Amino acid sequence: MNHEIHYIKRFTIVGPQSIEVVFENNIRKTINLAPVLFGEMYSPLNDAEFFKQVKLDEEVQTLVWPNGADFDPSLLYYWEQHVDELECRAKKWQVLSG
Repeated sequence: MNHEIHYIKRFTIVGPQSIEVVFENNIRKTINLAPVLFGEMYSPLNDAEFFKQVKLDEEVQTLVWPNGADFDPSLLYYWEQHVDELECRAKKWQVLSG
């Protein structure tokens, strides 16, 4: 099994829960995170001011927020392939957290 490793070079916030990401190979993707922002860890990212506090972790080259929320760069690279499944899981987190 070949597992590609990707990392983020830079990013720009382009909407309330959307980020444009530039990866190590200069592929640029706009990612809407809104479908998965549920549960204790990720629901704070629905607040526009909190969302803007995102930083690029220089050590692991991924996006992180002050509360510890983060997204694996490879997951973001293949976002369109995984977002539907992640949305289903995230909605279950919302139900579990009440």
